[in-house]
Amino acid sequence: MLKDYLHSCIQLLNQSCFNYKCNQPFCPLFFVTDTVMDTRTATAELGWISFPANGWEEVSGYDENLNTIRTYQVCNVFEPSQNNWLLTTYVDRRAALRIYVEIRFTVRDCASIPSVLGSCKETFNLYYLETDRAVSEGIRGVDTIAADESFSQVDFGGRLMKVNTEVRSFGPLSKGKGFHLAFQDLGACMSLLAVRVFYKKCPSIVQNFAYFPETLTGAESTSLVIARGSCIPNAEEVDVPIKLYCNGDGEWMVPIGSCSCKAGYEPDGDNLCRACPQGTFKSSQGPGLCQQCPLNSRSTVEAASLCGCRNGYYRGDMDKPQDLCTSVPSGPRNLVSVVNQTSVQLEWHPPRDIGHREDLSYNVLCHRCHNSERRLCQPCDDSVAYVPGRRGLKVTKVEISKLRAHTTYTFDIQAVNGVSNKSPYPAQQVSINITTNQAAPSVVPIMHQVSSTSRSFSLSWPPPEHPNGIILDYEIRYYDQSHPSEFNSSVVQSETPSVILEGLRPGTGYVVQVRARTVAGYGAYSKEMLFQTLTDELGQQLSLIAGSLVGGVCIVSLVAIAIILTFPTLSDGHSSPGVKIYIDPFTYEDPNEAVREFAKEIDPSCVKIEEVIGSGEFGEVYKGRLKPVGKREIPVAIKTLKVGYTERQRRDFLSEASIMGQFDQPNIIRLEGVVTKSRPTMIITEFMENGALDSFLRQNDGQFPVIQLVGMLRGIASGMRYLAEMSYVHRDLAARNILVNSNLVCKVSDFGLSRYLEEDTSDPTYTSSLGGKIPVRWTAPEAIAYRKFTSASDVWSYGIVTWEVMSYGERPYWDMSNQDVINAIEQDFRLPAPMDCPTVLHQLMLDCWQKDRNARPKFPDVVNMLDKMIRNPASLKAEIQRTYETVEMAPKIPSHHPLLDRGAPDLSRLSSVEDWLAALKMSQYRDSFLGSGFTSLPLVTQITAEYVFSFECFSFLLRLPLSSCVSHCSHAKCASCEMEIWQGGCWLLHVYICLPFRAIPLAACKHPFLLPFVIMVQTTIT
Repeated sequence: MLKDYLHSCIQLLNQSCFNYKCNQPFCPLFFVTDTVMDTRTATAELGWISFPANGWEEVSGYDENLNTIRTYQVCNVFEPSQNNWLLTTYVDRRAALRIYVEIRFTVRDCASIPSVLGSCKETFNLYYLETDRAVSEGIRGVDTIAADESFSQVDFGGRLMKVNTEVRSFGPLSKGKGFHLAFQDLGACMSLLAVRVFYKKCPSIVQNFAYFPETLTGAESTSLVIARGSCIPNAEEVDVPIKLYCNGDGEWMVPIGSCSCKAGYEPDGDNLCRACPQGTFKSSQGPGLCQQCPLNSRSTVEAASLCGCRNGYYRGDMDKPQDLCTSVPSGPRNLVSVVNQTSVQLEWHPPRDIGHREDLSYNVLCHRCHNSERRLCQPCDDSVAYVPGRRGLKVTKVEISKLRAHTTYTFDIQAVNGVSNKSPYPAQQVSINITTNQAAPSVVPIMHQVSSTSRSFSLSWPPPEHPNGIILDYEIRYYDQSHPSEFNSSVVQSETPSVILEGLRPGTGYVVQVRARTVAGYGAYSKEMLFQTLTDELGQQLSLIAGSLVGGVCIVSLVAIAIILTFPTLSDGHSSPGVKIYIDPFTYEDPNEAVREFAKEIDPSCVKIEEVIGSGEFGEVYKGRLKPVGKREIPVAIKTLKVGYTERQRRDFLSEASIMGQFDQPNIIRLEGVVTKSRPTMIITEFMENGALDSFLRQNDGQFPVIQLVGMLRGIASGMRYLAEMSYVHRDLAARNILVNSNLVCKVSDFGLSRYLEEDTSDPTYTSSLGGKIPVRWTAPEAIAYRKFTSASDVWSYGIVTWEVMSYGERPYWDMSNQDVINAIEQDFRLPAPMDCPTVLHQLMLDCWQKDRNARPKFPDVVNMLDKMIRNPASLKAEIQRTYETVEMAPKIPSHHPLLDRGAPDLSRLSSVEDWLAALKMSQYRDSFLGSGFTSLPLVTQITAEYVFSFECFSFLLRLPLSSCVSHCSHAKCASCEMEIWQGGCWLLHVYICLPFRAIPLAACKHPFLLPFVIMVQTTIT
């Protein structure tokens, strides 16, 4: 009856556990068990259910070791059709999915029992029942169990116990929290000595420095259960994930991933990471052991991953933790120099101590000095050449060239290695001072053919980039291309950078070279260039054409004269009806009408904004692209009106577009259009790649020849001439408001301060009714004082722009306050000529700065003057003179005083040496001068420098500290006379006149009272 409740059989697994040791990388570990029922230790009744009552019987007995045990036995072999059941108590399976049953039993050999061959059995059946409680239904069969050995009557008589042990398993268990076991006897003579019920687990282990917890086996004997591992303390993962598989037999297998001891810890066996002791380190994770600290390093704590360097020692960026700590090298030794004109060769010996490194190198530092004092030196510019290089030298020799002639230099040779940048101290170095000699001029870069005939051609060329002195003349060498020999060449001289070669053969090519000469001699010849004369036929044709042109010009001139005589009213000072006149947008009742009339409305879909390039008074300025319908896309600048504007701000913003829209000239910024019917409101102009002129010049200081700067000034003047012809005053002309495109074309922009200039029969003027700020440094004095802006005041501003261009964007009047500038201008002070500024250009500035605005040139005059300079480049060679030979030869003092020099009385008022000394506040030296024979002013001019510097006054002034120098000055802003003594040789001007300016060049020593001394100071210092 109960047989229907039994099912499923289970196989015998490992019968016992035993110790196992393996030396392989991974060894399977055998299972551990948890017992849930064990009758071996029971001494009281087990309380199992037996059915029928005459079947299984619980008795006390002995095991093979004669220990008292509780057993069940049955032996109804003489009665047929036996079906005896034995049901255990309820067993809690815990979390096990598979259960193992170990049975110890004995069975009587049927052959030893007479007359029971048909009914005697030597087997029994095992069943289990899953349940959450004790029940009597649902039993499943596990297996029929047979004895491996049975005992006979002989064995029993000899008390030999043949005990059988069988293990069976069943699962998976999932329907209840526990189960019952049932034993079925069908006619055997047997005893159940012990029953143990258990389940298997993989044990907790530490393997590969990872810990794995106890893990239950799976439901099937073939199941693999994943167990996640974690690194032991002070170990870190090597490969992830870290896991082991627990098989159905409770064995670990298939390890994946591992851990290893982290930096600062070493392995101790395979299950412990131990900290490195003091004085040792381990730099990285892994199986390695701790190492002793390298030389010049130490570790003062346990578990160190790096040994710190001792004081004065360092590790380089590329050094490894196991490398020793090293030090910086000592300085190079025995530095020597060989000077050859404007080049020098330096050699030195390596340092005595290279710091235990092999990456020693040298750096060369160059400073150009005004004298032997290091504080007056400044770094050399990039034009100086170093061979083989300037930094990272591996050799102990360098050749330095392209130095200035007659100049003192200081060279420092630094020794550096891979840890020099780690030291808080500067690199060790050795220094040397040298002074260059007079050098010949550099090579003339190129020659140009100006004109050509059948018998001659005209050539011109720019001066050498480095003249190294005053160019005395040029030597031109040329020869017939068909006879290439220096012995067949001809040589001519020219004092200017141009020449006309005559007496040549028609239709012939000539190879020409040129070189410059100074007091140091000739420079090298330029590269050979080929120029050709015209043939006779072509020359005659050109002569005929030239004659025709001259005749045509004469005819046109006669016609023009006739027109002027016929219509004299066109030259009475009024504009002709065809001349375009500027219209002030503020004269419109509705300013928006002016925008519609003069500015083109642009569809915003044609505008693409790209990036911010600046900001203005009204909003941001962007770079963008404009793609008009049917036209190509062009780059543009886009001014936008900021959010939250007032109607007045919008009107003022668009007024600039109304102004620009009336102009059409190559040197005026071009208006492309406006966007007013959508937000944001935009003014779109052509894009100028190089931005504002002042910042562009500062970024390219000294990069342009004078002729190119004059060309840029000519473009600005041309634009201003156009505005003046339209009766328009700009009011804010400055380099910051001049824009430069990629072709270096300058264009006038920023019409925010501009206003219309009314006309009358006299000089047109415009009186400002505005109380706003004006740019003082660029504004004419009458505009500052009376708010009267005219084209003449724009001319004054143009003179300041010219000064800005020639000084490469320097701030006019430097750091003077606006009030100081106003006071200086009223006292007839003017800006000095910038460095290397031609005389004609500075004279143009002075003309623009005439106090009487009627005396200033008009913009057409300015354009004509600049055109003459461009046509005659030789006029740009003459620079501002730095010395004057005698007092009598000093130029006449004009109505204003250029070069920031205050006016002085005419020398005719000085009749004696006493008057001259009194003017210099040096009357105390009257006796010294007269006693030395200097009794008249002409004799004073013959004083030698040695005599001047013998006076205690001069030696005192040369030692004068800055604070004392300033105390001699009446002006609070007098700058460092000490610096100017050495840089310009003009200390008398600072001590006795003390102008309120920071930087005054030597040319400012033009004061007639000081000329004799200026000459001597200049001679001594230079």
